[in-house]
Amino acid sequence: MSATFILPCYARLWQWLHYLIGPLALAAMSSDNVRMVTELVRLHQALRATSLPLASEGVEALRASRVSMIDQLQDYVIPRVMTMDAPLLTVVGGSTGAGKSTLVNSLVGERVTAPGLLRPTTRCPVLVHHPDDAKWFGQDRLLPGLRRTTEASNDQYSIQLVATKKMKRGLAVLDAPDVDSVDERNRELAAELLNCADLWLFVTSSARYADQVPWDSLKSAAERSAAVAVVLDRTPEDAIQTVSTHLARMLAARGLKDSPLFIVRNGKVSDEGLLPKGHVSEIATWLAALADDAITRNLVVSQTVDGAVRAISFTAHKVADAAAVQAAVAERLAQAAADAYAQGENSVEAALDAGVLARGDAGARWHDFVTSGNFTESLTSTDGALRAGQIRTGLGLTLELLLVRHAEAAAEATSTGWNGIPEGADLLALPGAESLSRASRGLRAATSQAVAAWQAAVEADVRAEGGSDAAAVAAMVGALGGADQDSTDVLGDAVGPTAAASLIEGAGQRLRQGVHGLLESEHRRYATVLGGLGLDPEAPAAVRAAARRVDDVRWATKNETN
Repeated sequence: MSATFILPCYARLWQWLHYLIGPLALAAMSSDNVRMVTELVRLHQALRATSLPLASEGVEALRASRVSMIDQLQDYVIPRVMTMDAPLLTVVGGSTGAGKSTLVNSLVGERVTAPGLLRPTTRCPVLVHHPDDAKWFGQDRLLPGLRRTTEASNDQYSIQLVATKKMKRGLAVLDAPDVDSVDERNRELAAELLNCADLWLFVTSSARYADQVPWDSLKSAAERSAAVAVVLDRTPEDAIQTVSTHLARMLAARGLKDSPLFIVRNGKVSDEGLLPKGHVSEIATWLAALADDAITRNLVVSQTVDGAVRAISFTAHKVADAAAVQAAVAERLAQAAADAYAQGENSVEAALDAGVLARGDAGARWHDFVTSGNFTESLTSTDGALRAGQIRTGLGLTLELLLVRHAEAAAEATSTGWNGIPEGADLLALPGAESLSRASRGLRAATSQAVAAWQAAVEADVRAEGGSDAAAVAAMVGALGGADQDSTDVLGDAVGPTAAASLIEGAGQRLRQGVHGLLESEHRRYATVLGGLGLDPEAPAAVRAAARRVDDVRWATKNETN
């Protein structure tokens, strides 16, 4: 169903109810109906807040069930519970070519919907009602997602309203698209309309009655205890006995043995698109009796609504269970990424603590620099500044290589972890997700910028204490784990022992903050993907609680009635 109509937050329920049906009608609602509407709206909201984005076995069917429940709640169940006195909505549906539109015209007694060659298949559904019942079928009532029109249309997101005094008050008939249409939107629309039927008049023919697709729809109707009547249309005289007997057995085998079965014989269709009156008189009389008997009509509506509510609350638990499983899987995926990048950060920390960088080529050059001649004087000389600059560059490049190596290892570990979980492997296989199997394209540039920013900050701190850029190299070496006595003494000679210790400690803290920020930026790619799934770990519990409350009200109402 089109998402043009969305139920508001239940906190604004009463304002919405006043708008939808008016204060007088609201006051006329029974307390049971008010409680049921309140809990149905809450269940609707809980289902909308739940998603099943991960690929897993059986998830497609549950996704479809979730959408169907949301649509049925807002299109039929909630509006219907609030307006139980509305006319009985009889949806005429069934197989392609079964003669549904001709049957509708014949039941009404005039052409209200174009049949046969004039319009080979229904696209815009047609709802026929008595003029005095028009108020029940406005945009804010049943099927609010379909635009209203009074003109014939091929718009599959509209519904044509036809008012005629030939229709009994208390009864409305809706000509629906074929359930087995080759047009996907037609099939979707047919399913939506059948979910909104108080009574489904299932029309088939001697040639099509065994087709599988319509029976799938009938099975769904039986599972939710919907009121169903079956019409065997366009039946040759010599086939009536055989086909009707077989059809009755099929209905009984599928839980529909109590559904009325009507036979419409072959007959000449008039220029107005009508069958002979006698051919449909049995159905017309039965529908008229329902329209005239408010008690029976209410029983039919109550049976269908109660069955729909029962089926929705039952299926909602299945959706909640699947959502809980998906939330747990997402947590496993998130933990796999978090563990991989935490390990990467720990590995960098261990390398710094072990002084790996300070013992490399740049560290060796620093040691030669410190132990050659009068180092204190060389700190301020041109040659000393040049040598210190070269060492600074070497330290930066070595640090960059270390960070890139561990960031790439973390990405690889995350990819391995995700590929070990089917849903994670599916995420990595999505278009555009290939980059998650490795470090980001901008990692090297980001690492270079982070290292340069760190070195510049250390130099600024040393200058603030009166030291030179060459002296700042001593602070860098110390922060990189090479804080031997020579480096400490060198920096102490330049800025004093206390300041030297503080500068080395500060440089180390800055470095670790930079490492964390860099790896966290890489890690965030995975968190963004998981966050984009829209999985709320609290949603399953909310759905279960809402479904239980609906069941509680439903059973309480039944017990009071009995």
